[in-house]
Amino acid sequence: MNPLTGIYGAATALRNTLFDRHVLHSRRLEQPVVSVGNLSVGGSGKTPFVIALGKLLKARAIRFDVLSRGYGRKTRGVLVVETDGNAVDFGDEPLLIARGLGVPVIVGESRYDAGRVAEQKFQSQLHILDDGFQHRSLVRNFDIVLMTERDFDDRLLPSGRLREPLSSLQRADAIVLPQNFPGKNFSVHDLTIESLARQGKLIWRMKREFAAPGAPAEPIVFCGIARPRQFFAQVRAAGITPAAEVEFRDHHAYNRSDIERLLAIRGRLGAGSSIKVTIVRSCCRSSGSGG
Repeated sequence: MNPLTGIYGAATALRNTLFDRHVLHSRRLEQPVVSVGNLSVGGSGKTPFVIALGKLLKARAIRFDVLSRGYGRKTRGVLVVETDGNAVDFGDEPLLIARGLGVPVIVGESRYDAGRVAEQKFQSQLHILDDGFQHRSLVRNFDIVLMTERDFDDRLLPSGRLREPLSSLQRADAIVLPQNFPGKNFSVHDLTIESLARQGKLIWRMKREFAAPGAPAEPIVFCGIARPRQFFAQVRAAGITPAAEVEFRDHHAYNRSDIERLLAIRGRLGAGSSIKVTIVRSCCRSSGSGG
């Protein structure tokens, strides 16, 4: 095991202990906060979950906003996301959420400061805290943690993709598992899915589906997300056979050379291939990029 993993694990455990013992303090907003987060570095479906949760709240006429760090943006401070803006200013995920929900989305390094701005400008009844499980400096009223099947066999950074150990699930109020993941073999320090349920944790199941109506039979498929192989598998499960699969790094900002690369691949494959499918978040990330 990478020795840095032990150092990272010790630092994470110390930080959590300091919050648990109130040595490090959390600040509370006036309105309740629902956090949507995970244990791993990307790829658990937080953004589509936030959008789905937001649509449920809108259907019930509950006024809410979304607080986010704005990962990948080049700006600083607290900003209200403009739906006609670009990812350079606001980050790709907040931009996608704002466009998908049509509600205030506020980005800021301090989600408390972002929440204060939201409470001053908008009459929200609720804050959704995007990617908030590790942001313990803000008090939340309900913690939702999304898990992937791989998370249960993974290691802490940098050896693996986990930001926190599995034992941190004890802080969660609701744990969202893949629909077909039984979880029977998961056990760490006497912690199991069953024991978490007995502690009063809500265990939810989530099914992720992919649809690309009108997509050609053999497109060139590309994406810039944390777990591209999972995305490509979903594309094939939807009955689409990719002529080529191209991976870009997570939160990739597309530029002219990327487009030229894709066009060159299409040229090599012949006129029958089309560049049609990408992850929606990556489309948002490309807006405002140079090239």
